[in-house]
Amino acid sequence: MKQETKEVSTVNYFLEPGYVVLPAAPTMISVVLGSCVGVCIYDRKRKVGGMSHFQFPATSNPAEATTRYGNVALMTLIRMMTESGSKIKHLEAQIFGGAHRKDLATRNIGEENVRMARRVLARYRIAITSEDVGGEKGRKIVFASHTNEIAVYRAEKLRQSDWYPYEGKR
Repeated sequence: MKQETKEVSTVNYFLEPGYVVLPAAPTMISVVLGSCVGVCIYDRKRKVGGMSHFQFPATSNPAEATTRYGNVALMTLIRMMTESGSKIKHLEAQIFGGAHRKDLATRNIGEENVRMARRVLARYRIAITSEDVGGEKGRKIVFASHTNEIAVYRAEKLRQSDWYPYEGKR
């Protein structure tokens, strides 16, 4: 008996800092992270996932409340998922990035970003199934939104050429 395989057509999408994406079609979402944090949230029942890429942990100024900030970015992604039909109990998360920037000796913004991600996910009771955070190396992440698979590449030094254009870019 011949077994049929189903090939899924995917789109490549490069997610820039300060943005959130929840694609309608299977998508390979890529980010380059230094002290920024990328959080992938996946609905294991609906088999859909999205990602946030934020630069700062939080702001207390409502005029600055954009998805550049972790608290806003994660609440936005969670809201997008629940409004599209996901239930919180079916969501799981993966956290990446948060490297220490040596040029910011007085403040570890990467660590603060990771702490904020954990805090927001805990508030919503979303389990963290994996993470690769901290340290001094940057990361290149590729997330398959339809399977929850991740590829993590650690980079000693992030170069401008690491930010190459894709079909979709935000």
